[in-house]
Amino acid sequence: MACALRDRFGRHITYLRLSVTDRCDLRCIYCMSEDMTFVPRGELLSVEELDRLASAFVDRGVSKIRITGGEPLVRKGVMSLFEGLSRHLRTGALRELTLTTNGTLLARHADALARLGVRRVNVSLDTLDPVRFRAITRRGTLGVVMDGLRAAQEAGLRIKLNAVALKSVTEHEIHDLIAFAHGRGMDLTLIETMPLGEIGADRTDQYLPLTELRRLIGTRWTLEDTAERTGGPARYARVAETGGRIGFITPMSHNFCESCNRVRVSATGTLYTCLGQEDQADLRQALRGSEADDALRAAISAAIEAKPRGHDFSIERGRPTLSRHMSVLGG
Repeated sequence: MACALRDRFGRHITYLRLSVTDRCDLRCIYCMSEDMTFVPRGELLSVEELDRLASAFVDRGVSKIRITGGEPLVRKGVMSLFEGLSRHLRTGALRELTLTTNGTLLARHADALARLGVRRVNVSLDTLDPVRFRAITRRGTLGVVMDGLRAAQEAGLRIKLNAVALKSVTEHEIHDLIAFAHGRGMDLTLIETMPLGEIGADRTDQYLPLTELRRLIGTRWTLEDTAERTGGPARYARVAETGGRIGFITPMSHNFCESCNRVRVSATGTLYTCLGQEDQADLRQALRGSEADDALRAAISAAIEAKPRGHDFSIERGRPTLSRHMSVLGG
């Protein structure tokens, strides 16, 4: 393996979040506007290019890859990408290959994902109420996601539920979400809404700090902080009554940049070294400019060297911090 990736602040980069599309079959109110303009399909990297790009990161010491979107399972040929990347699991170069999904297509693909070496998945689920689910997603059906969760567990996949904390929503459901997740052996991670992209609504009306939500959780459940980590930004606590874990991702109220070990690549081959900054590097040009990977490796190294110390998110009435939608990189 070549020299491992390390930024100028001494952080080792071992985690790649690779987006395969910015498209999604839902339109969640905190993520997208009702009418979205997506990247033309002709500008996306091919499955073969995505494999080559991800493999270049594996060669530099990246041991975890998360496939994201948009909704990654809507991407044509995405299972071929999982099949290709699974070779790095067999050699031991890659410790984990996983994905984040909204669950709508999970029932269709769960068995194949498990067969190809995926051991756990993150599934977005913000509510257990079918009417509220439709309102939040603007078009989704809760029962379809529930079918996906069942199929994933039957295939042997471990599941972590991701719930975005939404004011006037999550306060009413948090106890039920905990009971649902832990009663089925699933972790639950709570995420503060992030000011990315124009969504046709004011995020100050959505924002619920996790400090407030944690206090509410404490009125019913006993939280015991733990040093457990899964490679991402979540800080975990165990619930004494259930034995299950709750993760807290707090980009707004308390950032996690000091331990950041990850970078993100969009479906067009743009490397973003920080979710909350515009710093980017074009890997597509390096990828397509030569059949050898020397230029690609050099572009990756230069981008990592310039990785910023952290993000500067702020919730301001009327405008997002960045124009880039969360669906570009999968959060």
